[in-house]
Amino acid sequence: MTGKIGAATYAIEVPSGWNGTLFLYSHGYVAPGSANGAQAAPSGDARTWLLGHHFAIAGSSYSSTGWALEDAFKDQIALLDFFGSHLGKPRRVIAWGASLGGIVTAGLVQLHPGRFAAAMPLCGVLAGGIATWNAELDAAYAFKTLLAPGSALQLVHISDPDANRQLAGQLLNAAAATPQGRARLALVAAIIDLPGWFDPRLPEPADTEYAARVLAQIDWESRVDFNFAFSYRKEVEQRAGGNPSWNQGVDYGGLLAGSPDRPEVQALYSQAGLNLQTDVRALNAGATIKAEPTAAAYLDRFISFDGGLGVPVLSMHTTGDGLVIPPNETAYAQVVGVAGRQELLRQVFVHRAGHCTFTTAETIAAVQVLLQRLDTGRWDDAALEPAMLNATALAQGATANQFFGFALNPSFVTFKPPPYPRPFAKGSPIPT
Repeated sequence: MTGKIGAATYAIEVPSGWNGTLFLYSHGYVAPGSANGAQAAPSGDARTWLLGHHFAIAGSSYSSTGWALEDAFKDQIALLDFFGSHLGKPRRVIAWGASLGGIVTAGLVQLHPGRFAAAMPLCGVLAGGIATWNAELDAAYAFKTLLAPGSALQLVHISDPDANRQLAGQLLNAAAATPQGRARLALVAAIIDLPGWFDPRLPEPADTEYAARVLAQIDWESRVDFNFAFSYRKEVEQRAGGNPSWNQGVDYGGLLAGSPDRPEVQALYSQAGLNLQTDVRALNAGATIKAEPTAAAYLDRFISFDGGLGVPVLSMHTTGDGLVIPPNETAYAQVVGVAGRQELLRQVFVHRAGHCTFTTAETIAAVQVLLQRLDTGRWDDAALEPAMLNATALAQGATANQFFGFALNPSFVTFKPPPYPRPFAKGSPIPT
């Protein structure tokens, strides 16, 4: 079935012999004003597996694009209600989704715990809205302060997002052409923990391959992250009613000290003949941007996390994700632990570059573990070991073990992400 509920389209598929379980899928970020279709599963192969195992699938397009969380929560619940009234009440509903859909998924089970049996956020923005957009501000602020202090580049209250993003790209290209510029771009990357690995078809550069790692970080900045920092922020501000982000009082030296990329930055600064402490002092001295409280409160509602899980959650992330950095998982685990609900949470990692670059086989392997948790009432931690997950993924066959046509070995790995640079738990004080 396809159709519309209000301004949102939907897609529903129910197989013959439906087993009573519905997977409600939340799709990822859609650039403001871009085409926005409904999606009931992450890929054709995953869709085929679910339907072949008699699971129903459904998903909404959301009523708007951009940071559409407020609409997504309403639209997904409206679709769930529609499904129940037209196709029958599911025995259980599993929320899942990728990227922005990951934060939607975690938000759905926080806001409506009674409607779901479990959740599976994939590559999810699990640090929440305030922390995410503060990180984007940190990157944009460090870039302008270190590389273009006299430019017309706008950090907040962006008037022309396309022109602003174009200017950022021109400034970055000029910086990337010199050792001094690359060193400073590495510092920008380290502040928000961008990985030094961009292409999933290539092996990860060694920790000490600084020249290769900074080029990968520049790829993340130029090809992915700067769209959000210098363009898409305008849509967030319009939605929130002002600037929701701040850096007043931030210790950028402390952020660097906590970054796994600090040795890279130190080496590149030394090679370029720059004084790292001078640049850190400049960042700290100019950190005066304040949030507008009502706008920050909007992002806190849509959404920050309180950790009070009521259903099992299994999250999955690639280790080389430079759009939604792996420390998002650390931030989520931290609030869940503070709430005393850590037994409901498990997190698995795939050693691969890229954002949401999971194979269908890896996704299915994780889904099977979550289903087992629901069927038995307990986690099978042996099944969550990387070797077992990789074996389960490999058993799905060659077609399922590829990404965009490239054959890939299953790559689950034991991994502990570093702390999120500036975490924000729901309801924390907002500096004024």
